[in-house]
Amino acid sequence: MILNLSVSEYKHIVRIAGKDIDGSKKIIVALSEIKGVGYNFAQVILQSMNVNPNVRIGFLTDREITEIETVIRNPSQTGIPKWYLNRQKDMDSGSNHHLITSDLDFSISSDIEREKSVMSWRGYRHMFGLKVRGQCTRTTGRRGGAVGVKKTGKPLLAATSTTTMGTQTAVTTTPSKTTNDTQTSNAQDAD
Repeated sequence: MILNLSVSEYKHIVRIAGKDIDGSKKIIVALSEIKGVGYNFAQVILQSMNVNPNVRIGFLTDREITEIETVIRNPSQTGIPKWYLNRQKDMDSGSNHHLITSDLDFSISSDIEREKSVMSWRGYRHMFGLKVRGQCTRTTGRRGGAVGVKKTGKPLLAATSTTTMGTQTAVTTTPSKTTNDTQTSNAQDAD
């Protein structure tokens, strides 16, 4: 049936839901390349349409491609259960539907902006770039900056400083100080 197509009917690039897909890939792998359609969802779609998932997508006819695209855009009409959809009980409409490609990106960004404007805890975490889903942040998720204790330099065993009092010169020895401390004490002595 599908495997008896000639080489002239083979499509090297197939466009489904605004995504160009290589025609040499299997249908199940090719559908999972579409944003919003994972491997399991592609398998459910192909089972509901009674299509062999191991057939190369370049051998499909235009009619079969449009059928697959309509099922991806509206899967609840083909008998796919509502718990399999990625947008259940939408905040705006209250309906269940499945979003793909740029619609999915837009809905996620609008949800994050809504949480920020309401000042929910999730929105607050999004605003400050922190982890949102309850992960520990004590040691992971650090971005930029140095981690650990900043070292100021090697400590000196004995720092010497000289002061001139009239005709007498006194040499004092202090216990170990860091190089920053000796530089500040030398600057004070110079005054």
